[in-house]
Amino acid sequence: MSYGLIATLMFSSMMLLLLTGQRVFGVIGFVGAAAAVLLWGEGGSEMPFNASFVVLNWYPLLTLPLFVYMGYMLSESGIADDLYKMFHVWSGGVPGGLAIGTIGLMVIVSAMNGLSVAGMAIGATIALPEMLRRNYDKRLVTGVVQAGSSLGILIPPSVVLVLYGMIARQPIGQLWLAGVLPGLLLATLMIVYLLVRCRLQPHLAPALPAAERNVGWGEKLRLLRAGIIPFLIFFAMMGLFIMGVTSLVESAAFGAVAATLAALAKRRLTWRVLEDTTRKTLAISCMFLWIIMAALSFGAVFDGLGAVKAVEWLFLQQMHLSPWEVLIMMQLSYIILGMFLDDTAMLVIVAPLYIPLVRALGFDLVWYGVLYTITCQIAYITPPFGYNLFLMRAMAPKEITLVDIYRSIVPFVIVMLIGLALVTAFPQIALWLPQTVYQR
Repeated sequence: MSYGLIATLMFSSMMLLLLTGQRVFGVIGFVGAAAAVLLWGEGGSEMPFNASFVVLNWYPLLTLPLFVYMGYMLSESGIADDLYKMFHVWSGGVPGGLAIGTIGLMVIVSAMNGLSVAGMAIGATIALPEMLRRNYDKRLVTGVVQAGSSLGILIPPSVVLVLYGMIARQPIGQLWLAGVLPGLLLATLMIVYLLVRCRLQPHLAPALPAAERNVGWGEKLRLLRAGIIPFLIFFAMMGLFIMGVTSLVESAAFGAVAATLAALAKRRLTWRVLEDTTRKTLAISCMFLWIIMAALSFGAVFDGLGAVKAVEWLFLQQMHLSPWEVLIMMQLSYIILGMFLDDTAMLVIVAPLYIPLVRALGFDLVWYGVLYTITCQIAYITPPFGYNLFLMRAMAPKEITLVDIYRSIVPFVIVMLIGLALVTAFPQIALWLPQTVYQR
């Protein structure tokens, strides 16, 4: 049996087992370990075993639980509620102001947590009911929450970029810095779309009555001060890292401690908040640790079979595709896979093939990490099985149907495709900040 056929059997077996509903890390790790033993006997078991030790020896991985803890501490202590109240008062007078404020809220939540699900939970429980109560169009606000929450996997501290960095062997600091400008670009494009559409169709998102906005400058400044706390923590944390005062792990520890002190200062640090934050941090961190270990184990065997060379030979020599055509095909495959799988499953399944191929084609792996993450954002909200679509269905009120949810994301998918095209055509949007910082 040829190595190419063995690699195909491994890939198809993994996809088949994933359809049974088993956990992603269990399926991928099992297929990799079983293939190693069947191919090379008892000695083959050392390949995935040794690959998994890379995780235990990778010091920057400590940033993962620290940043997740910081995000959950800020959200569980209710500081996210203060953020929305701030946007409610300061932007409510503009048609679509609450929707625009929700995008701003999602940007800040992304900088707090690095997970899409956190933004979705906050948007669906805080922003969505408020906008519906003020006669905002249900499809518009549903799309805003779904698209805005997807920014959590791009804007640092993105947990998805940590996973990509582990598998692609790229520095997490550079990946996070590379995600800043593309993340802000996508948020800006969404805000521009909302401004234009709500000006043309003001009935979709009416401005707040003056009575609700006129709360006095004292209250406005108090809300502004409360809402700025997460921004101050994030910029202080990243500023110390960029200036070289702290390492990446030390910056993460600073953020975690600062978030805890902020909750304490606002008298919201209760035992329940601390317990919920710790439990959620542990659950998320363990999940990603197992996925990373499984991915490295599978990749070690897959690389040993020469599967990457086979794919490179197929695309470049047999199909005669240019490097850019191969890149576009890879991005399209991510969008298709994202209709059925979450981002971590996609990366773990395809990364052993694509990342070495991207390197062989001469593309920058940091830049490609941003492209992958934006593509994941699009896949998150793409029917029929986009991850955020079903999260929204579970959290939305009964008057919002699945059809409404599907239709709500169409304009935002177009906006995000424009953003993806811009970052693809102009790589410096992603690379300028990390190159500037690290050259210093």
